[in-house]
This record gives sequence, structure tokens and C-alpha cells, in this order.
Amino acid sequence: MDSIDADASVLVAAPTGSGKTLIAEYGIARARSLGLRAFYTTPIKALSNQKYRDLQTLYGAHNVGLVTGDNAVNPEAPVVVMTTEVLRNMIYSQSTRLDSLGVVVLDEVHYLQDAYRGPVWEEVIIQLDPEVQLVCLSATVSNADEVGEWLSTVRGRTDVVVETTRPIELVNHFALFDTATKKTEMFPTVVSGEPNRHVQRLLASGSSTRGKGGHITGKKTRRFSPPSRPEIVDMLEDHKMLPAIVFIFSRAQCEDAVLSCMRAGIVLTSMDEEAQIRDIVERHCENLTADDKDALEYGNFIDDVSSGISCHHAGMIPMFKEAVEECFVNGLVKVVFATETLAVGINMPARAVVIEKLTKYTGEHHQLLRASEFTQLTGRAGRRGLDEIGHAISLWNPFVSFDQVVSLAMSRSFRLSSAFRPTFNMAVNMVRNHSEDGAHHILNLSFAQFQADRDVVTSEATLEKRKKELALLEQAFQPHDAPSTSSEMMASAVEAEISLRALRPGDVVMFDASNIRGRGLVLSTAARRSGIRLTVVTPSRKVIDVMAKDLRALPLKGGAVDLPVPFEPARTEFIREAATRLAKAKVDNIVGRSLEINNEERVIDSPLSAKSIKRLRKEIEQLEERSRHRSGSVGARFMDVVQLLREMDYINDWELTDRGHTLAGIFHESDLLIVEVMNRGILDNLSVNDLVAVLSTLVYEPRGGDNGGPPRWPSDLVRQRFKRVEKVSLQLQDMQREKGMHLHRAPNGGLAFETAGWASGKPLSRILDPDLTPGDFVRSMRQLIDLLRQISSTTTNESLRQVAIDASHALDRGVVSAAAGESI
Repeated sequence: MDSIDADASVLVAAPTGSGKTLIAEYGIARARSLGLRAFYTTPIKALSNQKYRDLQTLYGAHNVGLVTGDNAVNPEAPVVVMTTEVLRNMIYSQSTRLDSLGVVVLDEVHYLQDAYRGPVWEEVIIQLDPEVQLVCLSATVSNADEVGEWLSTVRGRTDVVVETTRPIELVNHFALFDTATKKTEMFPTVVSGEPNRHVQRLLASGSSTRGKGGHITGKKTRRFSPPSRPEIVDMLEDHKMLPAIVFIFSRAQCEDAVLSCMRAGIVLTSMDEEAQIRDIVERHCENLTADDKDALEYGNFIDDVSSGISCHHAGMIPMFKEAVEECFVNGLVKVVFATETLAVGINMPARAVVIEKLTKYTGEHHQLLRASEFTQLTGRAGRRGLDEIGHAISLWNPFVSFDQVVSLAMSRSFRLSSAFRPTFNMAVNMVRNHSEDGAHHILNLSFAQFQADRDVVTSEATLEKRKKELALLEQAFQPHDAPSTSSEMMASAVEAEISLRALRPGDVVMFDASNIRGRGLVLSTAARRSGIRLTVVTPSRKVIDVMAKDLRALPLKGGAVDLPVPFEPARTEFIREAATRLAKAKVDNIVGRSLEINNEERVIDSPLSAKSIKRLRKEIEQLEERSRHRSGSVGARFMDVVQLLREMDYINDWELTDRGHTLAGIFHESDLLIVEVMNRGILDNLSVNDLVAVLSTLVYEPRGGDNGGPPRWPSDLVRQRFKRVEKVSLQLQDMQREKGMHLHRAPNGGLAFETAGWASGKPLSRILDPDLTPGDFVRSMRQLIDLLRQISSTTTNESLRQVAIDASHALDRGVVSAAAGESI
């Protein structure tokens, strides 16, 4: 918080529940106190919605807005919550909503290592106005100092705060079912910092089976097995470890887990709790029609939740998930069987977390969880203010050794690595907004480049600072024989501003100003729209704010001292100690004499502007020359993207063509494919139903890569248009493959028939089938609505624009419309 007060950006890397949210709220409150706006960005819409509600409670509904890809509520509010992609899009479009922006909170910033969405975080960090303060919140990472050094290099002072100790102690357990005793047993995984030897001996004794007479036979049978789901719930209840989250990496298995508990007759709620649960669920689902409820098996859902047991996964509609979340947070639902998506950001702490399997299926094979994934899942264990201890329970598995379980439980390694890669949309927006050298400069500031060669990033950051200083001087400078006295004052004021920017907390400075003359100790610096403001203490313990307008001569640094710790400038003891250190500081004699020579010199008479300009120009030329002879790895990949776009007539001589301008407004994983489909007329002359069916092939992604058999087409025209889409996709993939680029996802017609049916007004009961979960359908429709809106705002084809608008309205109804303000 002291760093935020000193106008520094901060990176806070700490475990779940350690108070990161409080730091974010402090940054927001400070921005508001200065009359500036605050943005809170999150990686997923579910977290955006939760933060939106939290901040509404804090500041009032009229002061908080929400902007996601397909929804906007009160977007001009002083505090706005949004997904990180929305902020990136604002930066590229140079939105006026960025005016008066004081602070941006980047929540879950460790997402920058995500293969698909990670680059968005780096785009925001690099291109956001450097005067905007960043509050970056991250899980505990082992290379936080490296991330902080990169942030400081590209954005200025960034203080790193690392906390590795959990606020709630975490105890790891290992549970199994022993066929010899017919009991479910649970043991500490680690004892006195070592693997539990009792468990090791127990598992070793079960590796062979004794035959008659106690002789060891050659035939091995399993003595141990994982506890069943009802046994897990009974074990948790017996050990007073409820409420609990049981992570299962399969939606279907989450559903089966609830069903098995229902069949076992497990009920964890009282009559009063059941009534409260029903009220909450009915409130969340009040906009569902009778047909919707039948299609969603609402009766079964509310019966399950009322027993205190539920599931939570992406296949559920948002209203169901949010009802479960509210019931769980209020202590009404005691056990939730959930996929790992629940571990990301959403505030649902539990007393215990159970991980059913420590392996995940990647689509090709089963893979042991990474330490970062294990930490993310177990981070939900332990409720602050309610539990003294949180419990993380791993279950026995024949494919994972106990040593591997121990290794995960004791691991503290989580290194953050960049996943930055140039995209087609990024490339055209770079061309639209920057020169070629400017684009290379920005890309060379990326974390990916920093990890590959930090000297490149440091040099580029220095170049950017020098160019800004030169621009200020050139804008204001006029020779001394120029007739305008006001111009001379402007030139000198700019130079004074630059000299103030160079000062840091702890610097001992000689001042000649209207409010201070002599030595002063800089306590803090603050960037204001009116200029840099220094907070300074004098030897007489007077605290003064100094700005360029106060100066009569350029301030001269004479040395530096360590500021008292802790940094508490509001306390008398702090000011007294700081003033004492200032008085004892040995100021450089040369600096002192320089000040004496210039004692009577006023800022307006400073002869240094011309020399400063000449020096800066020479330094910039040298830095640019080095940059031209340096081939950054990120820049090389970027030029591959630009070259392909040149070949396809999106860029001509570093100017965007009409195609390029269209691509600049399409933000999607398959951005280039979508624009090619538009440009080749594949979307022309289609009805609303046929248009949404064709576009669904660019949005729909089957789970696990399963195509689900041949697609059903609503019309032969849609089938023909899809063949053309598929042909374009293959052509683009060949071009991407030739240049060694990441391949876009192939189109898939698995949702075309259902999408056309929904647009035509069919009820939900006639849309869903066993292979299409309600959550997947709703999410796909929301994504399709977002894409239709992008197409309607970028196309030059008036007919297509109108059909796209009509299509978005046709899809935005019923359960899909109700989900617009919910988490998706």
C-alpha cells in the first residue's frame, strides 16, 4: 500500500486468501480519491461478474460498471470491471473510456502463460499508457522478481511483494480404501517434513498377496483402491472436514458422483437449510420458462442441491452454477463435485479439498498434475476467519506412486513463462497505430523477449524514455533570441519537469524554489496530469510538495540516503528520523558549488535546453542503430505474420487495406479465417438461420476433440457454404504451416443444426441432446452473438450487416439472454 501511495505499480504474488483483494481495493480507492477512473480486469467472465457484485457492494451500483465481450452495464462508471480482452480492445481502438484512467488491476496475472489467452496480458501491460498505475495480482510464483524486473523495465517503478506463507495452514492427507480391513483410511502425507513412513510401509505390504499358510504367492492383487464417492463424503463428515470441494477432471463423472451419493441416501442438510437452498435456486432461475426447466431437468437439480450435494462444471448453465456458488458460500451446500475450472479465481473457499486423481487426460495421454495446478486446486482449502487449518486430500491411485504424491504436496516451484506470440489481429492493429520501427519497439518490450534476452527490453525501454524527453524539449524549446518570453518559460519548465522525473525516493536534493531553498529529502514521487509532484522533508522536519511551477532553478541531486522502515510518512517518528538522516547526509561538494553558481539563476534563464536536445538526439540515434542490428525473436515471428498479410493484401507498404481495417475489428481465435470468409462472399445472401448455422462452424469447439460423427445441416445451402469455409481454412493452414506459425482451429459443423433451430424459435427442449450440454450450448450462443456484433460493426456489406444484426437478436432469447449478465 505504501508503494501504491508512492505512485509505483505493484506485483503481488501470494497464495489464495492472503489479502490480495484488499490491495486491489486500496488501489481503486486511491484512484477515486484523486478523481481518476479504475479498471478491474479478470481472465474469465465468471470472475468478472463476481468482482462486479463485490465492488457494487463496496461503492454502490451507480459507481460500478461491467463490460464483457457480449454485455455492457454502466460502462462510463468510475469503476469498471471487465475481461482483459476488453481492455486490450479498448487500447487498440483508442477508446475515450481510457481518459482519466488512474489504475488498472490485473487479476490472475499469471494467466500470461496461458497458450491462447496469455498474449493479451502482455499486450495490455506493454501498450497501456505508462502513467496508469498497475496493480498485478498473481498466485505465488518462483520467479516473481524476474516478472517485477520486466514490469519495472517497461513501465517504470514496480515494487514486488511476495508472500509464500498461507494465511491458513494447509495439511496434506492421503486417503485409500483398504480391502483387508474394509475401511476407508486417511493419513498425513508428510510427517516432520518427511514422507509418512507408515504409509510407505503400508503400501509396500500391499504390493503382494499371501496365499494359504501365509506364503507369498507370485500373483499380485490390489489390496488398496480409491474410496468410492459416498465413502469420501462419509469420511469428510466423520472428520468434520465439511464443507468440501471434490475435484474430478470430468463433467460426466461429476454428475455421476452426485447421483451415487443420492442413491446412497446421503443428506447433509436440515429442513431449514433445504428451504433456504430452494429459495436461492428459484431466485437464480426465475427467468427460466417451464420448457427450459423441463429441458434442463430442473427438478432433479434442485432436489440434488437441496440435499447439500451438487456438482459445478462448464456444462451447466450459468444460473445453476451461480446458485450452487451462493449456497456453498453460505454453508448450505456441503459438498461440491467440480472440475478444475472452479479453481480459477471464483471465491469459493472450503475447509477441505479432495483431488480424486492426480493425473489429467490431455487428449492424447494421462499426465501428472504440474505443481502449479496442484497449488491452484489446494488453494481453495481453508476459509479465512472460519478455519484454523485447511485440508488437502489426495486419493490412492494405481498409476501414481506415493512419492509422486509427496513431491506435489511439498513442491513450491511455479515458474511463470511467457506464451506471447503475434496474432493476425495484433499485427494489423500494430500497423494501424504504429510505424514499423514503433511496432518492433513494442514487441521487443514483451516478457517473451525479456526472458529470451533482457538486454533487448532494457535497451528498448531506454529508447522510449529518451524519445519522450526529446519530444517534450523540442515541443517547448526556442532559442534565447526568440521574441517570445513565454516560449522561453515553457522550454525551461519542460526541462525542470524532466529533472524532477529523474529523482527518486531517498534522493538528497538541493532546491531553489518558492517553497523550499536548500537541501531536501525526497519521500515520494507522484505523476499527475499537471506534472511530477515530489513530497520532500526538510532538515527542520517540514513536509513540502514541490512541482516544476515552484522551481526558480533546476534541482540538483547531491546524494541519497535510506528512508526509514517501515515507510510511514504520516507518523511523526518517521519524519523525525528522515530529517535526521537528511541533516547527516554528506552532499557532494561539486553539486553544492554548482548550485551556488546558479543560486541567482532562474529556470527561465537555463541555457541547457539546446545542449540537452543535442545530447538526446545523439543518444537516440545510437539506440536506434543498435535496435536495427538486433533481431529479436518475437520481432522475427511478428514479421512472418506481417509478410503473410502482405501476400494476402491486408497490408500494403505499412498501410492497411480495406481488408486490413476489417481484420483490425475482429477479435477471435480464428480472426483471419473469419475475415477471409467475409471477403470471399461466403456469408452473403444468407437468411438469419443459415447465417448463424455457417458462423457456428467457426465458434463451436467439440470437447476433447470428438467430432461426434457427421454433422446435421439445416439446409443444403449451409452444407455448401461450409465446404467453402473448410476449403479456405485448409488453404490458410497450409500458409501458416509453411511459415511455421500456430495453426488456427479447423471449423466444425457439429452445432449448425441446433443453432439454426434456436434462431428459428425452437424451444430448448428440442435443441439439447445427450451430447450437447446446456452450458456448452449457452456459451456457444453467447460467443456467436459477440461475433455477429463484430461482423455487423466491421463489414462494408450493408445487407450482411443487417442480417448479422437480426441474427444476434434472434439468438439472444430465453436461457441464452438470461445468461448475458451471468458468468459464462
